[in-house]
Amino acid sequence: MSEHKIASREEWQAARNELAKLEAEQAERNEEIRKKRLELPWVPVEKEYTFDTEDGEKTLAELFDGRSQLLAYNVMFGPDYTLGACPGCTSLADGLDGGLIHLNHRDVTLICFSRAPIDRLTAYKERMGWQFPYVSTYNTDFPFDFGLALTKEQAQQIPELTQMIESPPDWLQEWAGQIGADLEDGLRESPSWIAFARENGTVYHTYTVSAPDPFVAPYHNFLLERTPKAQPTEPRTWRKDEYPD
Repeated sequence: MSEHKIASREEWQAARNELAKLEAEQAERNEEIRKKRLELPWVPVEKEYTFDTEDGEKTLAELFDGRSQLLAYNVMFGPDYTLGACPGCTSLADGLDGGLIHLNHRDVTLICFSRAPIDRLTAYKERMGWQFPYVSTYNTDFPFDFGLALTKEQAQQIPELTQMIESPPDWLQEWAGQIGADLEDGLRESPSWIAFARENGTVYHTYTVSAPDPFVAPYHNFLLERTPKAQPTEPRTWRKDEYPD
């Protein structure tokens, strides 16, 4: 027998109407935030960056692939990860391929970045069956310049991070085992979305958002928010080919 409250259709409708008011307020607030996001100033990218791709070296401008907007997700897959990318980032990336054609037709190129060398990214991409371009920032300043990764010195200056490394919860220790890296190395990668625009030959940085913002989550998490039962509070995640069952 379910421990959840059981109600009549009329009682359910009354409760649903109250919730709808809150959802409408949230939607209105989200629209306000969306407008503010579009009003953010653009910053010219004056430094030259070269990235390793499956098609050879490319500049930041070349990653746009002829379009005027570039949206990239930074997958936590550092050079020290020996067993693959973060399972949570992997789950997010699993949902990207379906949007490629729609974004491309709206003048947006979608890619993913990681700091691991390109050969490891290519092998992991093949394992996961991904189609989006996967670009390596290995041996570049790019991830550090744009807050997509921390140097060891920077990481040591963040009390919350050092405390997490010194006294990690069980799920975080399991996560370190899943990626095959020490926590102090694994946690220096930042799961983030980053956006750029290109106009008149100039590339501009326009937006970045990082975890724990809800936008930096697998799409199936948004679907689970609409299901009847609450999910576990501890953020355990598995790659799609490694579920325990």
